[in-house]
Amino acid sequence: MLRFEVSVDDLLRSRFALSPALDLCLLLRSLSGQGRPLPRAWAARLLPAFERLRRETELDAVLALQTPQGGPNFVAPPPRRLNQTWADDLAMIRATPLETARHECAATATGPSARDPRVREVLDSPDAVSRIAEAMDRAWHELLAADWPQLRAICERDVVHRVGVIGEHGWAAAIESLHPGIAWRAGGIEIGFLRGGTIRLAGDGLLVIPSVFVGHVAAHMEDPWPRTLIYSARGTAALWDGQETVPRPDALTALVGRARARLLVALDAPASTSHLARSLAMAPGAVGDHLAILRDAGLLVRARSGRSVLYRRTPLGEALVAGSG
Repeated sequence: MLRFEVSVDDLLRSRFALSPALDLCLLLRSLSGQGRPLPRAWAARLLPAFERLRRETELDAVLALQTPQGGPNFVAPPPRRLNQTWADDLAMIRATPLETARHECAATATGPSARDPRVREVLDSPDAVSRIAEAMDRAWHELLAADWPQLRAICERDVVHRVGVIGEHGWAAAIESLHPGIAWRAGGIEIGFLRGGTIRLAGDGLLVIPSVFVGHVAAHMEDPWPRTLIYSARGTAALWDGQETVPRPDALTALVGRARARLLVALDAPASTSHLARSLAMAPGAVGDHLAILRDAGLLVRARSGRSVLYRRTPLGEALVAGSG
């Protein structure tokens, strides 16, 4: 079992963040057969480009650093904020001192693929960091960049939901909602299906990261990362399984139209116009027009949260969605 001992100071310093680099590494593990199996449609779409990148770039050196349990810290640096971008991560990867990278590579690149002469030439070279960064940048742009706005929107909406749970019920309820196997007991977070013993956060707080590629919950406990929980974001299952967001039969679609039905169903948690536009791949202007019509019909309400305006379903909207399933 893994247990995090949590103090009041830890709660004050705990925060959410996104990690594009971590999600890229998780995707690469899946494509190489080391991680969570990808849905058939995703694999069919991405594997040809993945195999081409392995031939044309030094991606095999990046893959040699990955294991089902993790990889070196420098290829997935700890994120600093919720609006972390790939450019932020790439800059930190490129800034890694060579000795740090070599030390981490020696600890993780221990499998048969690390003995491949092409891989060894990259890992042992004086410009290993820049070559690994370049291969990862190509992989990002050809494998993940096109989907990232939608995936990011799913994670951002999840964070909005969790923050709402914290505001209404507190951190304990929010942490327990991440997975059925997580419990808050006697001032600590207990995860029965992970190993690690008891770890004191010591006032540094907990970093909490939603992801669309992690299977359930994972933990990161090694410096330079803070103590971290990585969990599967709400809405991932439908995306992963390739399910339609509009329930069938299409009674709701027939009533309000396909676009508005998609928006109503997507609002299982409060979301902004920009989040909805990214997650549903719709134009922001069209989303705004549809939301205004749904609001005028009494199906949605809106409220300001910081600098964002969030929409949520009214009881009438909830009843329409529930009755269409």
